[in-house]
Amino acid sequence: MIAILLIHALAVALAPVAVRYLGRNALLMLATAPLAGVVWALAHTSSVFSGDTPLEEYSWVPALSLDVAFRLDPLSWLMVLVVSGVGALVMVYAARYFSENAASLGRFSAVFTAFAGAMFGLVTADHLMMVYLFWEMTTILSFLLIGHHFDRRAARAAARQAIHVTGAGSLVMFAGFVMVAHPTGGSYRVSALVAAIQAGSYDVHSPLVIVGGILIIWGAAAKSALVPHHFWLPGAMAAPTPVSAYLHAAAMVKAGVYLIARLTPALTYVPGWSPLIVIIGLATMVLGGYRALRQIDLKLVLAYGTVSQLGLISAALGFGTSATMAAGLGMLIAHSVFKSALFMSVGLVEKTTGTRDLRELSNLMRYKPWLAAAGGICAISMAGVPLLLGYLGKEAFVTALVDGTHAVWLLELSPVSTLGMRAVELGCLAVLVGGSMFTVAYSWRYWWGAFAPKRVKVDMKVEPTPAVSIAPIALLAAASLAGAFPAWMDALTNLIATGMPGDSHIALWSGVVPAVCTGAILIGGAYMAVKRPAVARLQRRLQPKHVNVVSAYRWSVIALENFSARITAILHPGSLPWDVNTILAVFAAIVVYALAHISDPTVKLSLWNSPLEVGIAVVCAAAAVVAVQARRRIKSVIALGVVGSTMVLLFVIYGAPDLALTQSVVEIVSFIVFALVLRSLPRFFSNRPLQISRWLRLALACTVGAAVSVATIFAVQARVHEPSSDLMKKEALPFGYGTNIVNVTLVDIRAWDTIGELSVVLVTATGVASLIYLSRRHTRIERAPRVSVGSWLPSTARLSPLQRSVMLEIGVRLMFPTLIVVSIWLTLVGHNNPGGGFAGGVVAGIALVLRYLAGGRAELWSALPIAPGRMLGLGLFIAAIGALMPLAQGKRVLESTPIDIPLGFVGQLHFTTALVVDIGVYVLVFALVLDLLASLGAQIDRDREQSQAQRQDQAARKDEPGRQNEAVRKAEPGRQNLHKEQRQRQEPSQSQKKDVKL
Repeated sequence: MIAILLIHALAVALAPVAVRYLGRNALLMLATAPLAGVVWALAHTSSVFSGDTPLEEYSWVPALSLDVAFRLDPLSWLMVLVVSGVGALVMVYAARYFSENAASLGRFSAVFTAFAGAMFGLVTADHLMMVYLFWEMTTILSFLLIGHHFDRRAARAAARQAIHVTGAGSLVMFAGFVMVAHPTGGSYRVSALVAAIQAGSYDVHSPLVIVGGILIIWGAAAKSALVPHHFWLPGAMAAPTPVSAYLHAAAMVKAGVYLIARLTPALTYVPGWSPLIVIIGLATMVLGGYRALRQIDLKLVLAYGTVSQLGLISAALGFGTSATMAAGLGMLIAHSVFKSALFMSVGLVEKTTGTRDLRELSNLMRYKPWLAAAGGICAISMAGVPLLLGYLGKEAFVTALVDGTHAVWLLELSPVSTLGMRAVELGCLAVLVGGSMFTVAYSWRYWWGAFAPKRVKVDMKVEPTPAVSIAPIALLAAASLAGAFPAWMDALTNLIATGMPGDSHIALWSGVVPAVCTGAILIGGAYMAVKRPAVARLQRRLQPKHVNVVSAYRWSVIALENFSARITAILHPGSLPWDVNTILAVFAAIVVYALAHISDPTVKLSLWNSPLEVGIAVVCAAAAVVAVQARRRIKSVIALGVVGSTMVLLFVIYGAPDLALTQSVVEIVSFIVFALVLRSLPRFFSNRPLQISRWLRLALACTVGAAVSVATIFAVQARVHEPSSDLMKKEALPFGYGTNIVNVTLVDIRAWDTIGELSVVLVTATGVASLIYLSRRHTRIERAPRVSVGSWLPSTARLSPLQRSVMLEIGVRLMFPTLIVVSIWLTLVGHNNPGGGFAGGVVAGIALVLRYLAGGRAELWSALPIAPGRMLGLGLFIAAIGALMPLAQGKRVLESTPIDIPLGFVGQLHFTTALVVDIGVYVLVFALVLDLLASLGAQIDRDREQSQAQRQDQAARKDEPGRQNEAVRKAEPGRQNLHKEQRQRQEPSQSQKKDVKL
């Protein structure tokens, strides 16, 4: 069964690629995934029906009774054939229903295949928590399928409505599972729970079990669209037709029905289970059939018909006897066959004519005789006409009510008077007959509306229909003819209903009275079909004006949104200080309340062990006060550094050199990061008046600090069990192969925490970078200028003399290689001495900080020409390799394993796999520091230089007109003299004027 689920998962992964290369034909290939489930179930038929039930179970969390368990019994076998068989046929149909250039076909194929796999897991799961897991998967996947056309408002609204209703029911059902199985000492294994209740070794009259059963009914009713949840299914018809043919005929809506069939053999003994299901089911049947007669959209006719049929099936299954269980299963099989075919036929009608409105269709049987014939057979089967599949189950239910069910809940309802039992059964029979008349009427309404000629002339354009799309419909129509041979259904349903009260019987003839009831159903339904105008007028007069479930749903959603918005506005006004203060206030109140109720006289409050601790605490408190009151940001950062340094001294006093080393290097890097960030912030904090709110925050801070301190002291001194650290000391060397308990804890005892923290560090680095880089993370920091070979700090060549420091460059030249060697040494010896990959990586990062301070951002590339993001991934990859290495020697993941590699005459290289994990930690932490320098240092430097250059360019462009005017003003006298000389040359002299006069 797990293999079938893996086949579905593989098909889901390949679906987008297959659609890209094969187009819509990929659906034909993907249909092999549900088809594999059908073949697998058929291959195990003999085992299932011989009592040798196939089981697959794996223990997951034994302490919580969580197991991965699957079971193929007769009911699961039947449901696998239904959900997987119909799923394969619908995928074949969809391969020609969608056009070759259909949008989002890859996504649709993947989600549809995933839904088929989820339904397979749901009907084979033998653990309530596994049932809930696959149940929720179908909820989410159906939301995606119903909202496939996400660009349409109707599809989005229908998808939200479906997930609201079914999702709420799922949560309620989960509570019901817990209440039924856990508190009373029962089992979460479905088969064991049912067997225990049937054997009488279970308290079915417990209030928890009764309420839990009602909650399970709620979840099943929401999934199968039973009253009052019936309204979401017609709205879901906004989905593509293949979705309706599968989810709303054979798969999703059958999940609730399947759950009722699975649990009724046991929970029918729980008071209220069966009568509640019967009442809801019959009410749903009548309401759905009544509403189906009012629809003009063929798809809505079938949708409300589905609601009606689901109600009838649920009522039969929930009755709690062998006869009604067999009848319900027969109707379940028939409904899955004919209703999926009918939905697919409506899809082809819309595809070939462009409409589903029965008023715009006429005489389609003339153009599509094969489609009309297949649709007619399925419609007759839905109406319950004899010799067809839909007749058998309904006839069996009628027979059971006529002959007497002897249901357990009826015996408890009227233990003395059999007349009361017969009254209830005959009342149910009357509702069944009346509701079935609606079924006959809307079956005719479907076929007449789609294929029959109308008196009104309709202008209809008919397109050709692919034969591949008609083939699944024809096959299902042919399956509906299997009702002429009821022996196979009688044998199958008898086997599933074994162990329930009474005897089951499915046959074509069950007696005169059932035959009269069936005749009345057919005659009454035919009369309603003939008198459809009068029926429509009567329905319009009887239509309630103030009762509308859809409007009630919408009003409740709006009211809930408004209520949540108001609560959110009150509790979360958008102020970070308010949120933090609220959290701290609640925390402090809880801690103070707990401390106030401590009455253990053996606990004595000891505040310190030596006067040195008092001195350190005083310095720490003074530094904290300075950090809070300082107006300069850098002063506050320095004060915080003093606080961290006092913590280093406390670690040293208490003999924790590893913690002291880690704290000291982290303080150094933290100060550098603060300094880099403060360059882009104002020098001073805002000067705010000392209002009452600040006094309140001060009081809250003091309260939280005092509460945490006192609670910690009490917790340490009130220890009654042996500390886990004692066990770590005993197992560090034998199992972790190291004498440094802190390092062994990190890379062996709690190595999973370390790997998780590495992932958190990587995500944090990515988040910091995303806040700095505007568009994307730069692949390279900045390449240093080319210099002669062997030069040191080459990037300083591009700095101005005012930006260089000879002493700093000399210090970096001395310290950088030393710090790199020390960082490697700390990493290698950390398993047996103070150190480790984290401390080594931070020390290496400090060395890189020195290179940055001396040579600027280009020096980062010179020191390490690797992108920070790649190094982060490399570190996590190395740690993962170290985690998986023990598997090669048959041990568990992250279990420290010694490795000896012979090196010839040199000797033997001995290390443990924990060292590889530590190296991964070293690389990742080093990359984190590099990323912080690249983002908070280099990128901010680059942004500031670009901003400064832009300001200079803007200033230059702004001053350009003024400089031009000044140049013109200075050149004006010369230009005037030049013009004067030119005029003198051009004007004749006095002698020339006299000559001209002469």
